[in-house]
Formats: sequence, structure tokens, C-alpha cells
Amino acid sequence: MAEGAAEAPAESGGGGGGGGDDSGAGAVERGVAPIKAQYLTTKEQFHQFLEAKGQEKPSRETKAGDPGGDDLAEPEAKRIRLEDGRTEDQQTGDRRTEEAAEPGEQPQAQKRARGQNKGRPHVKPTHYDKDRLCPSLVQESAAKCFFGDGCRFLHDVGRYLASKPADLGPHCVLFETFGRCPYGVTCRFAGAHLGPGAQNLVQPEKLVQAPPVRNGLDKALQQQLRKRRIRFERAEQALRQLSQGRPPGPTPATPEVTEAEGAPGRDSCDAQQGPQEPSTVAPPGGPVRTCGPLTDEDVVRLRPCEKKRLDIRGKLYLAPLTTCGNLPFRRICKRFGADVTCGEMAVCTNLLQGQTSEWALLRRHQCEDIFGVQLEGAFPDTMTKCAELLNRTLDVDFVDINVGCPIDLVYKKGGGCALMNRSGKFQQIVRGMSQVLDVPLTVKIRTGVQERVNLAHRLLPELRDWGAALVTLHGRSREQRYTKLADWRYIEQCVAAASPMPLFGNGDILSYEDANRAMQTGVAGVMIARGALLKPWLFTEIKEQRHWDISASERLDILRDFTRYGLEHWGSDTQGVERTRRFLLEWLSFLCRYVPVGLLERLPQRINERPPYYLGRDYLETLMASQSAADWIRISEMLLGPVPGNFVFLPKHKANAYK
Repeated sequence: MAEGAAEAPAESGGGGGGGGDDSGAGAVERGVAPIKAQYLTTKEQFHQFLEAKGQEKPSRETKAGDPGGDDLAEPEAKRIRLEDGRTEDQQTGDRRTEEAAEPGEQPQAQKRARGQNKGRPHVKPTHYDKDRLCPSLVQESAAKCFFGDGCRFLHDVGRYLASKPADLGPHCVLFETFGRCPYGVTCRFAGAHLGPGAQNLVQPEKLVQAPPVRNGLDKALQQQLRKRRIRFERAEQALRQLSQGRPPGPTPATPEVTEAEGAPGRDSCDAQQGPQEPSTVAPPGGPVRTCGPLTDEDVVRLRPCEKKRLDIRGKLYLAPLTTCGNLPFRRICKRFGADVTCGEMAVCTNLLQGQTSEWALLRRHQCEDIFGVQLEGAFPDTMTKCAELLNRTLDVDFVDINVGCPIDLVYKKGGGCALMNRSGKFQQIVRGMSQVLDVPLTVKIRTGVQERVNLAHRLLPELRDWGAALVTLHGRSREQRYTKLADWRYIEQCVAAASPMPLFGNGDILSYEDANRAMQTGVAGVMIARGALLKPWLFTEIKEQRHWDISASERLDILRDFTRYGLEHWGSDTQGVERTRRFLLEWLSFLCRYVPVGLLERLPQRINERPPYYLGRDYLETLMASQSAADWIRISEMLLGPVPGNFVFLPKHKANAYK
């Protein structure tokens, strides 16, 4: 689990400990973004302005700026650089934070909300459909119902259409992209591809021959996993050697991270696999590619392939974020210049059980040219067997072990950060997985478990000897979470301890200046997590060495692209639309923390600085600054139509501002 994945970044208002660079808290009010005085406003005026839908302007007697004034128009220039001599401690005037009491209230402020909303209501997308059409009709197999006489789904298409909500728009993303929408009459944009008699139309010239998404779970493989009919020959051999107290061997050469241009593909491995079996079920968003055939004996025998090499020195690595690190979000970041992407953390035991939802985390889009998957587990046997399984069935460039996850659910079971204190198990996991993988094995760790007890510098030389090809170090301990800035001084010390193994650094990168300072520590590259959630165009800023004063309309276009990618990935029926909406809302809970460059009194914005209440240069910019979940829903309705009548959304993380 990467930085920003398990904790609420909106709650990281303090900072500066742990030996890290504390220059980010230089404003008059610690932890508050330095916005120009003419844009500042009060909480009441902020929400009044949004409720009035931008029609009413606040009085000029207040600190709020005039959204209709000529002096507040968005600048044409997109490149704004730091001026020479401009300090980071400029006066920004009085500003209000979440902890401050409103006028007339009692001095005692309400207790600040922290942590996760573990008991939040969860309404499944399937609950939004009153009458669900039988899948046999959707997949045009009406002659034979999949469920027989006991089918509980609706078989009357006319009745279904009579109760179906109105279409959300005139264009279907799947129909326009792939030439055919697999959801037929259940599509929420069905009017774009339904002919006479509710016939599902097809555009033969647009039919996609090569599926854009790979690494799907084959039904036959899923059945074998559930019946435990998979043989893990390489894993069992490695585990036997480990149990005898000796490292696995002999092994091919350890995969290296080189500086050569490009990385060889998996042609040599694919050549051994023989003909590929197509997936028996097309998931939402189109078909996927599955890797590897099944034997006649219904046993997947995992064969060794030539060791691969990987070139990611100096590249920008998008962290494997949970919740918001899905495939549509990764596509957005790839478009803005992310070089390396990694799937969301997958639990190895769930993968070995053939859980569809867990395998969905491993899917890879064709735009992801350097892609890896991240595994979490606490025991050598399950992790080694899972690595062997993925090595045979997936198309990936590397496999990452998550030893940085701080959440209790993982930690108390011995996984995540707990492995840093379980060196025996940690060693067996790394050695075993390295033995069975034909791609590089990487590891993500933190500075340690306890705040003042650093462990990384002692583990890095051992990880190098155990077979890790690269390590990413998040400059915080498990106890720190996000209450302190990342300790880049310690990361710099760890670079020497890891040498010659490459070390990537992770923590608090929100601008190209932050990335430049990080690279000066000697790391091989940087991993970006929360910075990408706040502004996915950060990769462009780093590569072009500039601050991008991106407009509100441009940011809305990014959200529109995300919804398009989401509908391709999760589907265009009610379930797919509402799943896309849910992930969009989760992302908006981070995006609202971004402060436009043109509004800042001092550049750049620091990752530990929360924005005060301000009015943007137009209504849309103001709406995107809202930390109210109701306003996020309003933005989602601009892109995905009105929410269902029983729609409920509570952010993953607690914050008083969300209420």
C-alpha cells in the first residue's frame, strides 16, 4: 500500500519532524496553503456562493475576491516560475482552518475527525436496479437461460425497458471505442446502439481485434484454483530448500535494473506457452487477454523462462495506490507522463483462491509499457506459490512485495510493515519469490515500524543479497503515518547502504522542485503517490520543469476522461456507471486539496498544506475546491448524470470538512 493510500491526507496539517525538510510549513499559519488575500473567504460565504450556483457575488467589503472581476481572469500563460528572491514565509493574512471556531460559537472546537470511516454505509451497485434483466438476454443467448427454471432475473425485455431509468447521454463509450456494446439494452447509453426491436447494433469497421486489457482470469484456471488442482513445482522445491535452512538454488542470474534503453518483452516466455486460450467471460469494458494454456490433465505446470531485465533508473514511478490506483486512474497518469505503473495491492491468499475481485487488480492496459503487480502476504509458502502462479499466467515486467502497508488489518496478520520485524519470514519470502520469478522482484518498505527506530538501513543490504532487484523506501515509519514530513535525509543515508542495488525514494513530492531535491539525494528515481492524487499532471510538470496553472475546465476534462476510462473498464450498465462514480468520488476527496497556481502567494504548494476557504477565478474552480461530499456528488452528476434515489456516499477517510 503506497503513500496516501491508507491515511487521510487532509489530516496531515502538521509536519516537520523525523529529520525531513521542514520548509513546507513556512506560511504564517502552519499547515495552511498561502493563498492570495483577494481570494480568501469564510466558510459561510464559500458555501453560499456554491449554493447560489455562482450567480451571487460576495460583498467587496469581505476578504473574498470577485469571481466576475477582470483582475481575476485566468491568465493565458501556463508557465509560472519562482521569482528570484521570493521567500516562502510571505504574509498571507488571517485565514481560517478546520480547527478554528466560527463567530459566535463556543471556544471549544469540536473534536477533529481522524482515521478511516470503517463503518460507512456501502450500497452495492446491484442494489440500484429494481428489475435486473437475465444475463442470458444481455449476452444474446435467449434460447437457453444460464440459470434454468429457477432463474430470478427478468426475461421480459419490454417490461425491463419500461422500468429502466432514462439514458444518461446520447453517446456510448463502448460502442464508439470497440464497435459494440456488450451490455445491450442494459447500457445506460443504449439509445446510441439500439435498433428496431431493441436490437443491439454493431459497427464492424470498429470492432477491436486486439483487446486493450490483459491479465484477465480465465474461468478454467479459476476452477482449478478453487479445486486446488494447481501444482507449484518450482515453489515447492524452493520452499523445501528454505525449510532446510539453505537458500534456494541453483538460480539463474539475478534480474538487474539496467540503464539500457528499453526492456525486452516476454517473447521468449510466450513462445513456450503455446496457443493462448481466450477468456470464456468478457468482463465489463471489453475482453481481456489471458496468458498461458491449461494442460490436458487440467494442471498448470509452471516452467522457467529466461530472466528479464528492467530499465527504470531515473523514471517517474506511479505508486500502487489502493482505492484510487485503479486502471482508469493509471491511464490518466500515463497520459501525463508516468513512466512506471503498478497494480493495486493484491492479497496473495485471495489470488490463490481464484477470487475474481482480487484478480481484477492485476489487469494491465496496453498503454502501460512498464507495468508491475504488487503482492501482500505474511507467509513464505503462499507468497512463493502466488509468485509462481503469476509468473506463468500474467504479462508483467516486475513483481513488488508490499512491506510498507501500515493498516491494522494487514499488520496484525504479520504482513505489510510487520515483515520488517520478522526478518526470518521476510528473508524466506524474498528468496522464495526471487527463485520462482522470471521477472525482477522489487520491494517497498518504510523507514521502520516505530517512529524513532529506523530499520531500513539494516534491511537494505540483506534485501540485496536475498535477491531483490530494486527497493522503494517511503520516508516515514508506520507509527508516523502522515503526521510528519518524509525523512529524505534518512533516505539519502540509505542510498549508500543499498548500493549497488537501486533505491527509489517516496514521500511528499508535489512539485518539480520537490522531485529535483529528491533526486539530489542520490536515489535512482522517485515514486509519486499522493502528489498524483492531488494533481495527476505532476508528471508533466516534473518533466517540463514548470508549474502548470491548469484551468478548471482543463481539470474537468481530465475527470471526463476518467469517467470514459471507467465506463470502458467497469461497464456502461447501471453497475458500471455507479462503480465509476464511486471511484470518481473517492478521487475527488483528494483533488479538492489542490490549489491552482494562479491563486498561490508563494510557489509551490506543499503537500502538508491544507487549502483555506477561497473563491476561485470562476464558479467551476470554486466548486472543485469544496471539501463537501455533496459538492463532489454534484461534480459527478455533471459527468455521469443524476445519482440514483437511494445513493449514499461517505468518504473513506474522516474529516470535519466533509460534513
